[in-house]
Amino acid sequence: MEQVRQALLNSTLRPGDRLPTVKEVVGSLAINPNTVLKAYRDLEREGLVEGRQGVGTFVLRRPDGPPPSEQAVLRRSLAAWIARAQGAGLADSDIESMVRAGLRAAADEAIA
Repeated sequence: MEQVRQALLNSTLRPGDRLPTVKEVVGSLAINPNTVLKAYRDLEREGLVEGRQGVGTFVLRRPDGPPPSEQAVLRRSLAAWIARAQGAGLADSDIESMVRAGLRAAADEAIA
């Protein structure tokens, strides 16, 4: 689900595009077909995709969020921050911990 959402946000997938079949996803990722079916159903419930009997699953719209151009700016900014953190000697696990802590702190501030 997250991969599809990301692809929609960064315009890799666009409204009208057909998603791979469950069989194609299972074959390329070696995951349980029920997992793929559930993800497609959840995306459909969110109104992002639509399953068409005998034809496939198609993208209806992109999720709410910043447009691709703003995401690109944010991605570049994040990449620069990661490079600085690595240059300072932080391991990937330390960087991940810092990002998670930052996300938690932002969520706490939004609630307060």
